[in-house]
Amino acid sequence: MVYLTLQKSQKIFAASRHVHKVAAKVLERSTSEETVTGSFASFIRNICPDHLSDVVRLRSKRMILDSIGVGLVGSTTHVFDIALRYCQEMYSSSSSPVSSVYGRQELKLSPPLAAFVNGVAVHSMDFDDTWHPATHPSGAILPALLAVSQMEPAASRPNGLDFLLAFNVGIEVQGRLMCFSSEAHNIPKRFHPPSVVGTMGSAAATAKLLSLNATQCGHALAIAASLAGAPMANAATLAKPLHIGNATRLGLEATLLAARGMEASLLILDDIPGCAGFNAFYGDYQPSPLKLSANSHEFLLEKQDIAFKSFPAHLGMHWVVEAALSARNLLINHSGPLSPSAIHTIVLRVPVSKYINRPFPESEHEARHSFQFNACTALLDGQLSISSFSDDNLHRHELTQLLSKVMVEHPKDNVANFDKMYAEVALILQNGDILTGRCDTFYGHWRRPLSRESLLRKFQTNASQVLPKDSIDNLMKTVDNLETLPDCSVLASCL
Repeated sequence: MVYLTLQKSQKIFAASRHVHKVAAKVLERSTSEETVTGSFASFIRNICPDHLSDVVRLRSKRMILDSIGVGLVGSTTHVFDIALRYCQEMYSSSSSPVSSVYGRQELKLSPPLAAFVNGVAVHSMDFDDTWHPATHPSGAILPALLAVSQMEPAASRPNGLDFLLAFNVGIEVQGRLMCFSSEAHNIPKRFHPPSVVGTMGSAAATAKLLSLNATQCGHALAIAASLAGAPMANAATLAKPLHIGNATRLGLEATLLAARGMEASLLILDDIPGCAGFNAFYGDYQPSPLKLSANSHEFLLEKQDIAFKSFPAHLGMHWVVEAALSARNLLINHSGPLSPSAIHTIVLRVPVSKYINRPFPESEHEARHSFQFNACTALLDGQLSISSFSDDNLHRHELTQLLSKVMVEHPKDNVANFDKMYAEVALILQNGDILTGRCDTFYGHWRRPLSRESLLRKFQTNASQVLPKDSIDNLMKTVDNLETLPDCSVLASCL
């Protein structure tokens, strides 16, 4: 029996090796039509700056600027300090401390660790950009690219146009993978999307910037898939920013391993019966090859812009806040200055999503994921900002009173999907009058994009927490002229 089992194992091993060898030959021949993984690897390797349209360049530079500003203000948070102290204490003798850290002048870490702490900074306040299908695309890519840009010898560093292209490769790979599943279109329930597709995007982006060959690109994606994933139970906790930090770091590490000869399944993105690859994350996974014609490529970013947040909270909160502000204005016009005692009941009509339905949040991270907190804070203060989530504001008596009046309803037509959802805030007054505010598309959503002025104002406000005005102006100019930089590491040195 033991002998037969051994023979069977040897046959399985031999068959497995044969599959990997065949897949490797497919990639080497650049026959991207034969496998999905091969097409992605070929895309990463062969796409060039000429494929970037003016729309894609503009939108991606807006994303880069916003992400840097969010990372800079994020470097002032408690969770960032924890992550940074951990890296300094556990890896104080690590080699190659060449990569810059958000908001820490003269401090350098190894590229993977710098990517990690900067990724944590970006998501520390849940202030980073969001896309549809639902993920946080920039934070999982930009910190890794910034770290890599300082890793290469000065004479061989990529230029700014190479950097911009690699960034868009990472965005595109994330979007394509999510488009292979209808599950990915809705607000997530099982795992945090950037911890999965973000890790893949980071691997793709850094593989491009480091000029890996097609086979290495395929291995980088496959290795990244083995490093991906984070459960939604850790949303609204200090651990959630680690999802972005790990995505950008582990994607980079997958690329570095692939560059050094590490191998993995070159069919990782294909839907192979009886063998789970990337389809382990999505039950309805239906992949297709990623096409790249000689003269053009239509990026997903060309079809749809990104959502930029006006205040640091889960994206779903932006609908309920605008609806609450509308209801607040109706109340003031109806009966003068706002008096919480005049309100009998507050009805929130929002989609079903358990992890952002938190009646009485006890921490800033829970508050960032609470329909109730954000609606009531908007009613009480007429605005939301970073300070709205401080302990003092979180535990105000007036706010607690309003929270106790909230009822939540889930209309059947209000689906948990960032492209289809809406929010209504109905104020039932003590005299029986009902005033209702509604938001179908908040300002900053891809259907109502932030103006350049609004985006710059957000960036300047965030960056001013750690940088002087001349440095902020220099950063804005550097991102604006990213394509013309002869050395892309200049951007990282501005942090």
